[in-house]
Amino acid sequence: MRVALLGVSHWHAQMHLDAVRFSGGEVIATWDRNADAGATFAATHGLSACRSVGQALAARPDLVILMGSPQYVPQVASEVMAANVPMILEKPASSTTDGLAPVVEEALRRGSFVGVPLPNRFGPIFREMAELEKQGRFGKPGHGHFRIVNGPPQRYRDDSVSWMLDPAISGGGALRNLGIHGIDAALTLAQGALCVVSASIGNRIHRERVEDHALVSLLDEAGTFFTVEAGYTYASMSPGGDFEWRVATSNAYLIDRGETAQCATLDDGSVRALPPEPPNTRYRLFMADTFDRMRAGASPAVSIQDYHLAMQLIDMAYEKANS
Repeated sequence: MRVALLGVSHWHAQMHLDAVRFSGGEVIATWDRNADAGATFAATHGLSACRSVGQALAARPDLVILMGSPQYVPQVASEVMAANVPMILEKPASSTTDGLAPVVEEALRRGSFVGVPLPNRFGPIFREMAELEKQGRFGKPGHGHFRIVNGPPQRYRDDSVSWMLDPAISGGGALRNLGIHGIDAALTLAQGALCVVSASIGNRIHRERVEDHALVSLLDEAGTFFTVEAGYTYASMSPGGDFEWRVATSNAYLIDRGETAQCATLDDGSVRALPPEPPNTRYRLFMADTFDRMRAGASPAVSIQDYHLAMQLIDMAYEKANS
């Protein structure tokens, strides 16, 4: 797979580069609106920097990974779709849910392959849940909790993406940026529609214009209860922080803490460790799956419609918190 990385000043650019190479792909072009940032990234990683999106597309990539400020991403996404090139659309892809809607509509109209990297779907407990379901041993879902708390907002200034701390551009703080992974997990497991039961957001520690902590509770039509917690309040500037995914059913209790994972099952009285997958390397699994799906002519694992639905639910959470 020949891949173009667009918007390489994004803090996930190196992670996507690693995922492409790990999955056997080749990055054949890079671009960024900030030419100096684009040239630096390309030089650092031994890649070719392009002067424009058109030049990158002229290199005939099999796949584009599009990143960058949501002020500009929708227009670039339209260019990529018009060129009929499959795309991975990094979040945040739009400052607002309404702003994302035309991208969704264009993708549907053109039949474009547009995936969104929400790679915790490839974590160990999701693999185990699929296996338990296959065996008829999953049980009735009861509750789930999805927490990501990473380091302070200053990280985004240090990474030269301070626009993440401007709600008019980023569309929100920790909930919109990190909590969307948990919202997506809840949507993946939900039976029927989800409603927001309660939501709390705050910036009590860092006093930025965006929230540094959020807690949202959700309920599906079958009565399964979910909580999603997201924050910029972990006391470290290093990558990572406090990560935990938990799912409880009538027969299973699964825990994923990133570096470790386990599953307890009632029917056989076992508690067993699962092969862990660090959250950062889940992008490798997402990319390998994307390549496989493209070769097979299948749809992406996480579609732009899935992303749009998660954005809508986050809007509801903000409304609940501010009501």
